[in-house]
Amino acid sequence: MYYSFIMKFTRLNKYQAIVLVAIFTWVLPFNLAAADDTLPIYSKTYDPKRDPIQDGIAALKLAQETNRHVLIEVGGDWCAWCHRLDKFLRADQQLYTDFFNTFVLVKVNVSEENDNKEFLKVFPPAKGYPHMYVTDKNGSIIESKDTADFLVNKRYSVVKFYEFINKWKAK
Repeated sequence: MYYSFIMKFTRLNKYQAIVLVAIFTWVLPFNLAAADDTLPIYSKTYDPKRDPIQDGIAALKLAQETNRHVLIEVGGDWCAWCHRLDKFLRADQQLYTDFFNTFVLVKVNVSEENDNKEFLKVFPPAKGYPHMYVTDKNGSIIESKDTADFLVNKRYSVVKFYEFINKWKAK
């Protein structure tokens, strides 16, 4: 059991170790789910039916109110790396919190059903998916970011993500 492993390396008794395991197993995932519930719908899903222009306007308004940048993430439900990115962010509660304290996320669908070509024509071409664009609070594009830049040994890197977050964190 995990609690016996924890007991070996801490001064916790068996019951304290069990409580600690329970907290990390059951309570923390609910906190992330609750935090996810507070996100706008345009931050949660690549929906081919959504209007990225309207979502962008709403995101810009929220960014201005909360002193954050807008991060436009282009991808789709078909994109395995998009799912890996979501899972990566959710796996680290502090990274997840810092990411959403720095950015208002707008997910923009690109698929056969809706390529959002009209919306994306003003952006530099994406090198792959997911691809990120950072805008200032006025909507000007200030960075185009290939998410492959976050990879180390074919996995997303917490260190590289924090470098990115810290670059754009409000000062």
